[in-house]
Amino acid sequence: MSRSGIMVGLSPTFRQTSFPSMGLKGFSFRFKHWACNGYTRMVTSASCSHQLQLQLQDKQLSSPELVALEYADLNLPLPDKELGNVRIRQHVNPLKTTFSVPVQVPHWNQVFRDPTLPLMVDIGSGSGRFLMWLGKKNAGVRNYLGLEIREKLVNRAQYWVKEINLDNVHFIYANATNSFKQVVSNYPGPLMLVSILCPDPHFKKRHHKRRVVQKPLVDSIAASLMDGGEVLIQSDVYEVAVDMRFQFDGESNTLKHIDEVESSVLCDSEGWLLKNPMGIRTEREIHAEFEGAKIYRRMYRKCFYQHEAISSSSI
Repeated sequence: MSRSGIMVGLSPTFRQTSFPSMGLKGFSFRFKHWACNGYTRMVTSASCSHQLQLQLQDKQLSSPELVALEYADLNLPLPDKELGNVRIRQHVNPLKTTFSVPVQVPHWNQVFRDPTLPLMVDIGSGSGRFLMWLGKKNAGVRNYLGLEIREKLVNRAQYWVKEINLDNVHFIYANATNSFKQVVSNYPGPLMLVSILCPDPHFKKRHHKRRVVQKPLVDSIAASLMDGGEVLIQSDVYEVAVDMRFQFDGESNTLKHIDEVESSVLCDSEGWLLKNPMGIRTEREIHAEFEGAKIYRRMYRKCFYQHEAISSSSI
C-alpha cells in the first residue's frame, strides 16, 4: 500500500481507498469515522475520545468490541430476537445431502439495481458485514454476492441489507462447491473478484474433503473470472492457507500471483502478502489478530491472455 492510501494488488475496477491506521503492538485498527491517525504510535485527535484512547492503549477492548468499531459506519439495526440470536457452528458438513443440489439462481434484476455491474463473490460470507461495508462504499459501482452455508447468518444478513437499503449486496444460502458455477455463469455482468477468507479449517485429516477449496471449485473460479479478474484467499490457519495455495498455484497457466504482475506488491519470504488489499478486515481476521495470530493471504490475477500471447510468440 502506498503512503497515499491507495491499495495495490487489485484491478482498477476493484481498487479501494484505505485509511490511515493506528499501530498498536502489531495490530492495525482502522477508525476512519474518528479520523485518528498514526503509523508507529497513536496520535491524539480532538475527535477521538480520551476514554477510547485509554482503552486502546491498555487493550481493554474485546475482539467483539473491535469488530463493532471496525464496522461502525454501517449503523446496523438490532434484529428481532429470532434473527439476533445466531449461534455460529464452527464447522458445517458441506457433504450433507441437503447441499448436494445447486441452489436456484436468483433473478438478478430483483436483487441488484444494476445487474450488469462488475461482481465480487465472497465464498463463506459469514455475518455479511464485510460485503455490506464494501457495498456501502461502492454503491452504483459494483455488486457484491455472498455465498454462505449457514442459513441463519444469511437470513440475518439479508435483513440488514434491506434495513440499510443496499441495492448492490445480496446473500445466498448455498454450498459454494456445488453452486458457484451455476450462480455466476448466469450473472449478466463480469465476475471481477472472488474471495475465500478464513474458511472452515476442518482440521481432522478425514474431514479435509469437506474444505471448500477443492479442485472443481478452483477450476470453476478460474474459468468464470474475466481477464484481469482476481482471487483473494486467506486464513489464520497455516495448514489451511498452504492447502488453498497449493490448489490455486496449480492454475498457474491462468492465474498468476499478484507479485508476478505488479512489482509494487510486497510479500514475505514465503510468498504471503504483507498487506490486506481490501481496506477492511473480516470479523474472523479481527478475532485472529486480537489473539496474536498471523493472517496468511495470497492474491491471484487471471492472465490467460498473457499466456496465450507468450505461447503464440514462441511458435
